Amino acid sequence: MQALHDLKDEDLQGLAPEAIAALAQQMLQRLRQQDNEIRFKDAKIEKITFQLARLKAWKFGAKTEAMNAEQRRLFEETLAEDEASLQAQLEQARGERATPPAAGDNQHKPRRRPLPDHLRRVEHHHEPENTNCPNAECGKPMTRVGEDISERLDIVPAEFFVHRHIYGKWACRCCQCLVQEAALPQIIDGGMPAAGLVAHTLISRFLDHLPYYRQEAINARSGVHTPRSTLGSWSGQGSAALMPLYDAHKRFVLSAQVLHADETPVAMLDPGAGKTKRAYVWAYARGAFDPVRGVIYDFCIGRGAQYPVAFLGPNDDGHGATAWRGTLVRDEYAAYDRVMVAQPGRIPAGCLAHARRKFDELLRDAGKSAVAVEALQRIAQIYRIERELAEMPTEERLAGRMNIARPLWEQLHAWLRLERGRVPDGSTTAKALNYSLNAWEALTRNLLDGHVPVDNNHCENLIRPWAMGRRAWLFCGSELAGQRAAIVMSLVQSAKLNEHDPWAYLKDVLTRLPAHLNSRIDELLPHNWQPGG
Repeated sequence: MQALHDLKDEDLQGLAPEAIAALAQQMLQRLRQQDNEIRFKDAKIEKITFQLARLKAWKFGAKTEAMNAEQRRLFEETLAEDEASLQAQLEQARGERATPPAAGDNQHKPRRRPLPDHLRRVEHHHEPENTNCPNAECGKPMTRVGEDISERLDIVPAEFFVHRHIYGKWACRCCQCLVQEAALPQIIDGGMPAAGLVAHTLISRFLDHLPYYRQEAINARSGVHTPRSTLGSWSGQGSAALMPLYDAHKRFVLSAQVLHADETPVAMLDPGAGKTKRAYVWAYARGAFDPVRGVIYDFCIGRGAQYPVAFLGPNDDGHGATAWRGTLVRDEYAAYDRVMVAQPGRIPAGCLAHARRKFDELLRDAGKSAVAVEALQRIAQIYRIERELAEMPTEERLAGRMNIARPLWEQLHAWLRLERGRVPDGSTTAKALNYSLNAWEALTRNLLDGHVPVDNNHCENLIRPWAMGRRAWLFCGSELAGQRAAIVMSLVQSAKLNEHDPWAYLKDVLTRLPAHLNSRIDELLPHNWQPGG
């Protein structure tokens, strides 16, 4: 039987009334089915369109104050995934196919960054099979007048390869003398891995936060058997070789006149108790406005003041290091009070972000708080000025603070004192006000020194990799494991601060360290390192 939509009037002639009625019933059912499909499709399109509109509302209307930096980054990544997925679903529902944008549409879309020039290019040439004129009356060979180039980014999995070191033996038959080149010193003497593989293992563990069992599975896909115990052994030997460099890096970081400090908890396995206990990583970074960047981590089993007091010296490291003196940017954690009085010449600087956070918490906990809203608005004015002054030289930044920011600080101080007199003792509002008032001298240290930032966000950003890593690690296996992590991450994060590729830096350093003079160790520090030196 012919398809219903192909039937013509002449096809119906001569048919019995029952057959015509049956055909009409089939056509009616087909129309109803098509109508249902259209309604379902319209409903699906409407639902996807609504979800897209809601995503865009979140994207452009979300209050960033309600999220910290990590939450905001996760929100943006998820939003991009959701939006791309919904767009693809919408095109499928509409029966559309993605087409290249018209020439006039480019101005309304963001321009894609060109792919890096250093990437290897694999060319694929696409030419017509027949280059003669398709016009039947002509048919002459055509001339190539140009080309269009489209680039797409691709990747192949990591490639393992083997270094074969062949040491020739040369003998003098007369003198019975044998000459052979001495073996090159390696970071793991007599072992299988080259410096690049050790660096890759350390980067995967401490920068990409991949546990050893995941690295073992990834390597196995390339046919390379690397048990997690072997990977752990390589990391242990590699980090041990980096210890002299870590000590030199510590001396460099602690030579700064402005220093940031912060701490974060890390779970550490306690085999005797059969559970984990809380340890801490302390971070110390050179000032946010320092032209030469660097950060150093110290893994400790506690959060007491004795740990930063001991780290900041004086230290008996054989180099005659003296105790650190300068301006310390930190929050109002009580342990820092002992740090400040442990040595003369230490000046406290407060963190405006922490003061602001108290009012932000007050706004979330207490609902509509006029005090919190007013405080956040006043602090935002100070931050707007700081953003404008951030790129200026130190003297100009200090002058700008004195002329523009200082009146705002003074008005904020007067307002805080006025509001404190209006609220009862012990209230959450009083606690938020007291935090800023009690730390006022430290909070305003930036008005006396252009090198001092208004907050400790610089150090908080540098300690975030530990917060990301502990989600993957779950815990450190021991105190020594935490200390090894601190060594590697100090150097790797400092290499990133100085815009070096972490793997390239670590590979080169591990290659050169076995034969490098200890008296020239500073040449390998992240801020001094030159590739292939």
